[in-house]
Amino acid sequence: MGSPTVTMRCPSCGQELRAVLAPAPPTQWFPCPSCHVPVPVVVPRDLPPLYSWEVIPGLYPQLSVPRRPRWRLTSVGTIALGLAAVLAAVSGGLLGYYGYMATQPEQYVVSGTVYEEVAGGALVPAAGAHVALLADGNRTFGNATTRSNGTFLFTGVPAGGIELNVTAPSYGPTVVYTFASGSYSTQTVGLRVTLQPGAVNNTTADVLTPFGDLETLLAYVGGAAVLCGAAAVAAGAAAWTFRRPNGAVGGVVGGGAAVAVPAVLVFLSLGGAFPMVTAVAGVVGAAGAFALVLAAAQVSVLGTSGAA
Repeated sequence: MGSPTVTMRCPSCGQELRAVLAPAPPTQWFPCPSCHVPVPVVVPRDLPPLYSWEVIPGLYPQLSVPRRPRWRLTSVGTIALGLAAVLAAVSGGLLGYYGYMATQPEQYVVSGTVYEEVAGGALVPAAGAHVALLADGNRTFGNATTRSNGTFLFTGVPAGGIELNVTAPSYGPTVVYTFASGSYSTQTVGLRVTLQPGAVNNTTADVLTPFGDLETLLAYVGGAAVLCGAAAVAAGAAAWTFRRPNGAVGGVVGGGAAVAVPAVLVFLSLGGAFPMVTAVAGVVGAAGAFALVLAAAQVSVLGTSGAA
């Protein structure tokens, strides 16, 4: 069999050229007669028709043109960061509103029943027990003596932390800590106070609120609102830059800031105090965690630059 002759087109100028291949080497170069650019040709190792320099018409199905995915990871991450930024700002706004409402001057009713534990563990109403109420900031508000059915009542109690000191002869004192305000309140009406037999220094504490006074509540709410604002700024900046080169690092920072929002609310004991803020912050944390995972994966796979 003689040396094969092949026909091809120059990849530079498109000029058709014919070349006679030698048995060796496997790769041979032929200059284009038009542009003189060397064109590489690989010597065929199979006999015709198993080998051909041309595509046999109809032998292979037409492949569809590759299309870029409609939703890219960077696009999804940008949306998640944007959502986290908006909801973090909403959380901060809600906290600011609740803090403002808590400072409004209002008056509340504090009432309840005092019981004494007698032999056998039974509880009976404690008549004649002394109840002292300290208003917010340990200010003495008033004193009361329980009626024959063990009940007591205070009216006109200002907003803030409330401390009840209940004492009776032959019983250890019981201290009840509760809270009342325009945005956050714990139980103040229908309180049940149980006195345990014991000495005066054997005090029982019943803590219904994590906030001792209004100042503590406002400090926690203000700190959480500032954190939500900072997280909104960080997530928003990360959403703006996430699709750009080196944007994955910003996505890690913004996602981490969003994840910190619900964690700090729980740490500051605000999770149970404001359920609506907790629900919104939960979505902020979920969106931030999603963006954080995407950004961290992009950094680990592609480095700090490039888009997935």
